Amino acid sequence: MDKMKLAVILVCLSAAFVSVAQASEFWGDFYVNFGDWNVNYPGNETGKIVDLGLDHTSGSGFRSKYPFLFGHIGMKLKLVGGNSAGTVTSFYLASIFENWCELDFEFLGNVSGEPYILQTNVFAEGKGDREQRIYLWFDPSEDYHYYGILWNQDLILFMVDDVVIRVFHNSKDLGLPYLEYQPMYVYSSIWNGELWATRGGADKCDWNQAPFVASYKEFDVDSCPVHSHGDEYVDSHECYKKLHSSWYGSSEAGKLTKKQVDDLKRIQYNYVIYDYCTDVKRFNSTPPECARNWPQFWSES
Repeated sequence: MDKMKLAVILVCLSAAFVSVAQASEFWGDFYVNFGDWNVNYPGNETGKIVDLGLDHTSGSGFRSKYPFLFGHIGMKLKLVGGNSAGTVTSFYLASIFENWCELDFEFLGNVSGEPYILQTNVFAEGKGDREQRIYLWFDPSEDYHYYGILWNQDLILFMVDDVVIRVFHNSKDLGLPYLEYQPMYVYSSIWNGELWATRGGADKCDWNQAPFVASYKEFDVDSCPVHSHGDEYVDSHECYKKLHSSWYGSSEAGKLTKKQVDDLKRIQYNYVIYDYCTDVKRFNSTPPECARNWPQFWSES
């Protein structure tokens, strides 16, 4: 690796570290949008940790105060322990347009002793059906782990701690829409998904275990908010300017490193239990973006 490339990568990593170190307090960027009676703030520093609860009356959730366009967005989660069957804990980005865009992390609960399933999905211009499901390589209910999204003009990365688990490339040249102009809000929630979440709905929520609690902290937002701030209004044009001058919009951030490629292949071979790219029952032919986004279709050269 030449010195110039190494220097750019180090700058990008430094920017990412600073962003995490300066993670936002909850009230700075978010508000509770449903189930407020099931939301708690443990500890002495209100706003540092938010617990979302689910009981037989309702789940709960929060949403960012304004949408973001491009950037690096994530947070740390500790999921429901024990018998979490039927529960769905989520962290996702979504627009509010008719043909919406969305990037999903959904954690599907399971019976005691069985592993959680992490489902990710990508919606572009209202078109989804791009689910991937993996087993995590750790127990996500024992401690907090970081889940994040890097979103720029070239690609979208889904990350767990320091591991990229999925990539979605810009494939406009293949005639496919990309998430490039709709700002998206950040959402987190826990809700009752017992009709489908655990073994296709075979395992229901055990309400004797309620309330089910998922915990969130270190809200990490390094992005461009699209909102009015006093007399100043930050529109999407300003976000494009910031994108091309930011670390997350740099040419290096738009490419996969060797480690990221290796991680993606390792996840694919060892932890993926479902992906839409190989579901011949749902699709008559392989979706065109798969050759670009999924390691099993990549050349070994």
